[in-house]
Amino acid sequence: MGICAEELRNFVIKPTLQQLGDWSPVAERLLLGTAAQESGLGFHLKYSRSRGLGIYQITPRTHTNVWDKYLIRSPDLASFVRGLASQHKFLTNPHAELTTNLSYATAIAWMIYRRSGKTLSVKASLNELAKFWARYFQTRQTGTVDDFINHYQQFVAVCNEGEGSGCTTAGTPPPVRTNSIGGNTVTVSSNTVTTNSPNLAA
Repeated sequence: MGICAEELRNFVIKPTLQQLGDWSPVAERLLLGTAAQESGLGFHLKYSRSRGLGIYQITPRTHTNVWDKYLIRSPDLASFVRGLASQHKFLTNPHAELTTNLSYATAIAWMIYRRSGKTLSVKASLNELAKFWARYFQTRQTGTVDDFINHYQQFVAVCNEGEGSGCTTAGTPPPVRTNSIGGNTVTVSSNTVTTNSPNLAA
């Protein structure tokens, strides 16, 4: 299974956003939803046919663009984000930080949203979060607004229901992707494929 949503929120996302001076509940929810949609909260750090890396599935190209086209204009912010990365390994393999360094990956994910110059209402709905992700984070067609909502409810909302007593997602590894094919829903887990269409059943 992936990382417990509450632990990811409390020990990675919230502290990172606070250090950046950008913390808000809606920012937390947006990043949790992004991680849920992109990797099943870290169930996969590298899909076999994807260039994305880490819990947010950020591609090397997007990572480079964040530095070369956004952070380059904000030296102080760039210095702070660089400070979250490993001192030596970043120099030889900067993209590896996206998979091995949760705080750094979270900062870069937030920079992807931040560079849009757009903001979300503090009372943004889950649907609004999903549309924000689809418009400003998704660099290739990896899912839909409905996918984002479904993965948020599956990985984040379920964990929140168990707040105070730990995550309630223990057991069989959760599905990572739910996609629509010809109007049929196909859910892929670590060892099974289920579908609502007999024509797509394995």
